[in-house]
Amino acid sequence: MIRTAFPIVLAASSLWAADPAPNTLTPQEKSDGWVLLFDGKSMQGWDDPRTKTPPGDAWTIEEDCLKANPHPRITEDLFTSETYRDFELTFEWKISTAGNSGVKYRIQKHLFIAPNDPAHPVRGFEAVVERSFEAPVLERPDHGQDYVIGFEYQLTDDSKNGDALGNVKHTAGALYDMVAPASHAAKPVGEFNVSRIVVRGNHVEHWMNGVKVVDSSLDAPSAMEGIRRRWANAPHVRDLLADQPVKDCPISLQNHGDAAWFRSIKIRVPPQ
Repeated sequence: MIRTAFPIVLAASSLWAADPAPNTLTPQEKSDGWVLLFDGKSMQGWDDPRTKTPPGDAWTIEEDCLKANPHPRITEDLFTSETYRDFELTFEWKISTAGNSGVKYRIQKHLFIAPNDPAHPVRGFEAVVERSFEAPVLERPDHGQDYVIGFEYQLTDDSKNGDALGNVKHTAGALYDMVAPASHAAKPVGEFNVSRIVVRGNHVEHWMNGVKVVDSSLDAPSAMEGIRRRWANAPHVRDLLADQPVKDCPISLQNHGDAAWFRSIKIRVPPQ
């Protein structure tokens, strides 16, 4: 397990020390190896759902942000074109009132949720996802939901979102369902937050507005307990998250049905 080096923390802290224009890299960031993932005006570097058949309506570009649109016909994440193993990612985000979103990484699979079968009804979202492995949706639907199986940096309105109010492991900055944030460092709804994700092997860090809120391992006993507890009725998902057979994965911005805005998305990978 490789821990984040102290010089990396210092370099990353400079991202909060200055206030550069959104969706730009400073000369120092370029020198330090950062790459801009969103230019503020196009979907370059992303798998644009608007170009698919049928076209997706979950994502648009608004006010120099990638915007998750509320209540789309096709609820789906936005994926990077490139894949990453170890990385350091920073991004700015804000959420709508009572909203829920996230950033997913170490993604193992995504699939469209199978429609309800009246002859074989199932209860609970986890069981519905499991059924989607057994009866996969083979064609992109006009209406539907794409579910992404991976690890999630949770983004939410902690003050009004029911999911956050009911479980501290579902609050902003959490490693969703696995590790609660050590402190609540998110700004009020309507303000942009600066978040950072560091992945080195199975060691992960979540940062929020300059505060480290999660420092854990994806295979730590407490994290694994969260996986086993939630996905007890969905062994396909449980095993994918526990074993992580895929290491080089895209990163996704989540559309959870609520409006959310993302900008200044930057990544750097360690030297090979």
